[in-house]
Amino acid sequence: MSKIALVVGAGSGNSAAFARALAAAGYKVVLAARDINKLDALCAEIDAHAISCDASSVDSVKALFDSMQQALGIAEVVLYNPSAYTAGSITNLDPELVLDSLMQTAYGAFLVAQQAAIGMQQLGGGALFFTGATASIKGFPNFAPFAMGKFALRGLAQSLARELGPENIHVAHFIIDGGIASPGRDLGSDAASSNGNDAQLEPDAIAHTYMAVLKQHRSAWSHEIDLRPWVENF
Repeated sequence: MSKIALVVGAGSGNSAAFARALAAAGYKVVLAARDINKLDALCAEIDAHAISCDASSVDSVKALFDSMQQALGIAEVVLYNPSAYTAGSITNLDPELVLDSLMQTAYGAFLVAQQAAIGMQQLGGGALFFTGATASIKGFPNFAPFAMGKFALRGLAQSLARELGPENIHVAHFIIDGGIASPGRDLGSDAASSNGNDAQLEPDAIAHTYMAVLKQHRSAWSHEIDLRPWVENF
């Protein structure tokens, strides 16, 4: 029977690259997103199973895991990828948009982690990954909601690594420090900003690191990895 992996917040960038890498490694991949129509091509490419889910909803996340278990089984690998990018001056930010940002970036991660942990405890182990950002460790001007959400995500990952590690569940947080090259993205014509200069993170390269961490022996687990292009200031 194939091992099962779940990617929450699936799209066309690093999450799609990780899904392809998982499928190539023999996993049956489940893709979750609010709009699963955008995943048709990827599902056909890797024979993935798509389930619609609003990660910020308790009922929707519970339904996701119930549906996955009924159709395929329990996921032993789960990646939480969603975030909401809300920007603006503190005096002008819409409180409702800020709340939505926190719900998607942090609260949704908690909901998914809770259900993932329940399943992995039944399996006797697993891997729970979170996609972070530069904002996980640095709050920039006019990006307070993004920093709030990503700081919270990092705190969740740290807490769960300590709680779940002794239960053979590998929790890892990946700080993506830089822009991600993806299909349809305008990389610009200047060599310093185009990916011809490797100035952006290639999704396949990110996925390679995710897979390397996934394959780590439990005697030498990494909890946090930061990835950035060679030209990125930090």
